[in-house]
Amino acid sequence: MKTKLSFLALAALLFMGLPLESSSGAVFVSVGVAPPVIPIYEQPYAPGPGYIWVPGYWAYGPYGYYWVPGTWVLPPGVGLLWTPGYWAHRGGNYVFIDGYWGHTVGYYGGINYGFGYFGSGYYGGRWSGNTFLYNTAVTRVGSSITTTYVDREPLKFKSGNRAAFNGPGGVQAKPTAREQAAAKEKHIKPTATQRSLAERAGNDPALRATDNKGKPKAEAVRAAQNQTREGAGTTARKEQAAEKKTNERAGAGNARQTNVNERNKSQKTTERTAKAANQPRREVNTARTRQASTEQARKVEPRKAQNAPREVRRVSSAPRRVQSVKSQPGPSSARGGRAQTQNQEKKKKKDKEKPGGG
Repeated sequence: MKTKLSFLALAALLFMGLPLESSSGAVFVSVGVAPPVIPIYEQPYAPGPGYIWVPGYWAYGPYGYYWVPGTWVLPPGVGLLWTPGYWAHRGGNYVFIDGYWGHTVGYYGGINYGFGYFGSGYYGGRWSGNTFLYNTAVTRVGSSITTTYVDREPLKFKSGNRAAFNGPGGVQAKPTAREQAAAKEKHIKPTATQRSLAERAGNDPALRATDNKGKPKAEAVRAAQNQTREGAGTTARKEQAAEKKTNERAGAGNARQTNVNERNKSQKTTERTAKAANQPRREVNTARTRQASTEQARKVEPRKAQNAPREVRRVSSAPRRVQSVKSQPGPSSARGGRAQTQNQEKKKKKDKEKPGGG
């Protein structure tokens, strides 16, 4: 069987305005033979909360078409939904366009993959904040999952056409305005679990159309799904371990920060306590200082009052000293004056003693 890239098919897709780019950015393969119809199979129970169903599809490899079973996958982020890949008949060939994760389910050729993927959109569940809710009318979940609701309205969109491609002889569907807008949004590639499942399915002869005539046996499908579930469990455990380690590191960092904050808080409390304890001492010291200043002032004031008159008396007595200095005789003059007075008194006394003296 001839396998080739068809530039005519790509030109046709561009002309019709259909999404060419997938999460990986391009059309993968173009072949000249249509894929088999979508097989009927049973959906396994969801392994736990948060898983989203990714439907099975026909892929193409060195041995021709092979069936990639549907499986439950943890989305790469909260709020993301899966847009399945699909085959489109363009320019005489069948071109496969890969699926992608995005916030809106885009165009997937109108293919009825079942289990909520009835050709447009997804009715198997919806996001409510950070929690994924399951519509048990079209999705199988175990009793351990309680985030469920029931909406049977989407069942009317189910189609009996099980063709696995869009185009002449297959499904006749065109993208809606909403789906065209979704094609322009940011897309995320299939997860490692999805790629691993596709690789294992391509190496399993029981899943090849040349061996199973387009009807893979349930045992082979379940085996591939179990391997995927085990791999997903290992991946989930690794992711959980990594997340736990990250949280522990974050917790350790938070604990260190908390310790620093506690030490700072304790230090501030100690400083406030010491400040409060020292406040009375400061007030006492201040009171003592003020009292000492007051007492000192009181002691100084009388001195000033006493000293002021002395200074005045000194100033006022200065002239007296000057006058006394001018009028008062010296020591010799004083002695001379006293002697003269004494002589005068003696003379008066002699005159009285004389006869006829008065």
